[in-house]
Amino acid sequence: MLTKPMDGANHSVVSEFVFLGLTDSWEIQLLLFVFSSTFYVASMMGNSLVMLTVTSDPHLHSPMYFLLANLSFIDLGVSSVTSPKMIYDLFRKHKVISFSGCITQIFFIHVVGGVEMVLLIAMAFDRYIAICKPLHYLTIMSPRMCIFFLMAAWMTGLIHSVVQLAFVIKLPFCGPNVLDSFYCDLPRFIKLACIDTYQLEFMVTANSGFISVGSFFILIISYFIIIVTVQKHSSAGSSKALSTLSAHAIVVVLFFGPLIFFYVWPSPSTHLDKFLAIFDAVLTPFLNPIIYTFRNQEMKVAMRRVCRQLVNYRKIS
Repeated sequence: MLTKPMDGANHSVVSEFVFLGLTDSWEIQLLLFVFSSTFYVASMMGNSLVMLTVTSDPHLHSPMYFLLANLSFIDLGVSSVTSPKMIYDLFRKHKVISFSGCITQIFFIHVVGGVEMVLLIAMAFDRYIAICKPLHYLTIMSPRMCIFFLMAAWMTGLIHSVVQLAFVIKLPFCGPNVLDSFYCDLPRFIKLACIDTYQLEFMVTANSGFISVGSFFILIISYFIIIVTVQKHSSAGSSKALSTLSAHAIVVVLFFGPLIFFYVWPSPSTHLDKFLAIFDAVLTPFLNPIIYTFRNQEMKVAMRRVCRQLVNYRKIS
């Protein structure tokens, strides 16, 4: 839909964008609907259970679980920014989103992405202190430090998102309004503007790409330092460190893999791009609570306790 501007300019303003979606095949749409809906609901339940378990169990009131609960909260946001709209649009022929809705979606995508990056770095730092400096763990990872990490995460996410939107919020859109995607992807959004956007695309891509790649390498270096430090002290401790870090490493690869592909790969395939976007929006938030609790006996015991309490509460009521 196009509306003419009040200032009499010689171009029209796009008021909505059309998504091409994922596929035109009814069978694949049905499969995607079942797949996406199942994992979206499971992701919401799993991450909510992690948050409920951490907040309700006094044994889990420690820096590591504080950061894990906040990661689960962010994963609720990651799931909810694009997945509900994608699931709703699967069987619709005319998939549209308003201009303000598109800007809002872009804003929250980059906010939750920035927050999650900093939280993953904070969790790596927490494991470094716990494994390499255990006697100073509670002194360094104090409640003040945990709050600092949380505030830094949200400030980073907000600033990153505002900077990204500052580049594009005033762009003129004078006709083309079709996005070959199922959500408002910033690089594709910019390409629809009716001016030369090459430099703007480069700045936006460089901004997100630098943050993604930089954060990824910080995490990889921190893991390497932890492993080398532990190996120098004891081989038994090394295996424990590897076991502890494996969950973190898997989550980091799942989160940063699609991001680095989006912003670093020179000419991405549209189909692969969409597949990774679905993976990032639906599967990763579902897998995070499973990965972090799979090898954590303390967390599994606490979750069983919470589940029993919920079942007993329902029986009483």
